Amino acid sequence: MSTEHHTDAMFSGIIGQEYNVLKQICPLAAEMSRLVGEEVAACCNADSSLRTLVELGGGTGITTLAILLANERLQVLSVDNEPTMQDQAKQSLSGWTETGRVVFCTDDALSALKGLESGSVNIVASAYTLHNFEQGYRNQVVKEIFRVLSPGGCFINGDRYALDDVLQHTRNTQQEMAGYFKVLIAMNRLDLLEQWVLHLISDESEGRIMRESLALTQLENAGFQSVQLKVRREVNALVTAIKPA
Repeated sequence: MSTEHHTDAMFSGIIGQEYNVLKQICPLAAEMSRLVGEEVAACCNADSSLRTLVELGGGTGITTLAILLANERLQVLSVDNEPTMQDQAKQSLSGWTETGRVVFCTDDALSALKGLESGSVNIVASAYTLHNFEQGYRNQVVKEIFRVLSPGGCFINGDRYALDDVLQHTRNTQQEMAGYFKVLIAMNRLDLLEQWVLHLISDESEGRIMRESLALTQLENAGFQSVQLKVRREVNALVTAIKPA
C-alpha cells in the first residue's frame, strides 16, 4: 500500500513481508476489509450493470479477495506499487488471475488513476491506503477517483479516520498501540513491534492524519454526493460516496 515518497516506502521492508500479522495485532483491520466487500456487494445488487472496479492499495490481497467474492461479475484492477506486498497477492489470488477476474497494476495510486479514462470505472474501493498518503497527494487522489468514476459510481473506503474528538482519538490510538505490544512481545517479534510503532506515529503525524470531518468535506468538495460514514470501529471507519448521476 505504498506510493513512492508519498508513503516513504513504509511497506517495502519487514511490515510488507509479514503484513498478515496485522490480523493479530489489529483484528478490526480484517473486519474493515470484510465490510468493504459487503458494501461492494450491496452496490452490485442495487445495480446489475456494474462491472468494473479499481482497488487502490491492494496490498497482500486481503481486501481484494473480499471484493472478488462480493460479486462474480466484477473485473478488478488492483493497484499497488509495493512489490513486496503485491507479490503475495499474486500468489494467493493466482486462481482469480488465471480466470481474468483480477489484473494487477504496479503504478502508484495517482499515476494509475490518471491513466484511466474519465467515467470509465463503476466502483473505486480501498482499505487502509488513503490514510498513508500525504495530505496534498491524497487530495489529488480523491479528485482523480471522482473523475474516473462513471455517473452514479461508488467510492468505498475502509480506513483509519481520526475522530474529531482529539482526546478520544488519542485514547483509541493508545489502546491500539497497547495491542501491538501485547501480541508482538508475546511472539518475541520486537523487530516488527518497532516498525509498527513507527508506522503508527507516521499515521498520526500532522502531514498525514486523516481527520473524519475534513476527509468527508474533501469528498464533498471533489463533487461527491451521499457522503456517509456508515460504520465506525474505534479509529477505523467505512466511508462511502456517490458520483452524481
